[in-house]
Amino acid sequence: MSKMKVSVRIPKDLIQRANIAAKVTQKSRGEIVTEALRDHLAELEDEEAFKKDVFDRYLDGQISLGTLNRFLDSGDAESVRISKTLLDQGQEPGDGSKPEE
Repeated sequence: MSKMKVSVRIPKDLIQRANIAAKVTQKSRGEIVTEALRDHLAELEDEEAFKKDVFDRYLDGQISLGTLNRFLDSGDAESVRISKTLLDQGQEPGDGSKPEE
């Protein structure tokens, strides 16, 4: 896994807690912060509201199809892609049923 150095401002009390956790677990503070961020993002990405926001941002052209695919399962992502294509063409995505006669 490639790594990237970043600079962030974190409240002092959280750094102190991370330092204690690092000592107790014999991990580096960076490992503690990385694990916490990874766990938080995994939880967030499972939330329906997050998925809806990803969907809405894709439809608005704010995120790419590649980003959409990272957050939605392939079936959902494909449905969203098709819906966006129809909307871009000026059509309303239907429910797949035949129009009433």
